[in-house]
Amino acid sequence: MPSSRRPARFPSPLGRFAFSLAAIAAVAIGGSAALTDASSARPRATVAAARADSTAPGRVVKVEPLPQEQRPSGAGMAERLTYWSTGSDGKPVVTGGRVFLPSGHRAPRGGWPVISWHHATVGLAPDCAPSIAGGKKGDTAFLAQWLQHGYAVVATDYAAMGSPPVQPELDGRTEAHNAVDMVRAARSANRSLGRRWIAVGHSEGGHAALFTAANATRFAPELDFRGTIALAPPSNFVEPATALGPATPDVPIPGTVAHIAVILAGLKAARPDFDLDGYLTSRGRSVIADAERLCSADLAQATKGIAVRSMFRKPLSTGDFSRTAHQVMDVPLKGYDRPLLIAHGTNDTTVPIALTAKLVADLKLRGADPDFRPYRGVDHGGILAASFPRDLAYAQRLFG
Repeated sequence: MPSSRRPARFPSPLGRFAFSLAAIAAVAIGGSAALTDASSARPRATVAAARADSTAPGRVVKVEPLPQEQRPSGAGMAERLTYWSTGSDGKPVVTGGRVFLPSGHRAPRGGWPVISWHHATVGLAPDCAPSIAGGKKGDTAFLAQWLQHGYAVVATDYAAMGSPPVQPELDGRTEAHNAVDMVRAARSANRSLGRRWIAVGHSEGGHAALFTAANATRFAPELDFRGTIALAPPSNFVEPATALGPATPDVPIPGTVAHIAVILAGLKAARPDFDLDGYLTSRGRSVIADAERLCSADLAQATKGIAVRSMFRKPLSTGDFSRTAHQVMDVPLKGYDRPLLIAHGTNDTTVPIALTAKLVADLKLRGADPDFRPYRGVDHGGILAASFPRDLAYAQRLFG
């Protein structure tokens, strides 16, 4: 039986630390994760049934027009929604997102087919959210192509308005809730959106899209979820990350400290009872505080010249880090009841393709059947443009 077989091993003995650095670097543009079954995540109550209508998942709080400079090319309507979703603790949380409708088109019968965009890392504070700060240039161009081909785009910010107001970076299950509820909210605010939708994400967003893929039909059975496209999704992170600590040597990888800080600050936001401070020096605690308030570019600048080892008073291999991080970050290996496409560039030095090859092998061992497409010579950011023609063809098949 597939479930009785062992997960695939890393393809060669490159060393835990080398994999650690590669996975950590992924957070410059996206997230990272290891692997587990969906059932190992923190259990939650059925929030939709338990809540009052005023905080029900997908309930709209506010609708505002987006400024012209934040509209992708081809967007006939661009709005920011504030809506209710579910936080890491399973309780109601307010978050935001964007809705774009194609210009020059009339909604087809049954409503616009919906692309639910899962964005890459921008920073953990609310002011970093794409619906406030605007999306990345590459993301905006990618979304414009979907609009130009007659798809509506909805894009969650992920939950970053709780208490404290910090995004639980790499808490994939929470991000999946946020993405599903964004589709609900967008349809509530604009009845021209149809029930049919797919999840699309890049880097951290690719990681989040995998969680959406494994949970969408359970989270929102009233919608018509068709499948997922995950681009350069980080995975297999937690075990190599345990190599980090006060003995970590200096390495010439720009932004490493910032990337580590985002991961750890996000874990702290997802699991406030986790004693992160117990691993950190005073310098480390200061860096984490910066990660909670600065967006990605500013954090990278603020952490220049800081050594990784100066952050830690004890290694992450001790205590509860591994157990806690696995619960939050591990990519599900079960629950994929709709088609799944995973695309990755062979020249990706941010998220090495070997990690995704292991993910695909592990998914197949558990009975999933992902369509894995390597792109020769393509790097991490380049996968958006390189994969789009085939992504579009795949989406067209999913929508029928």
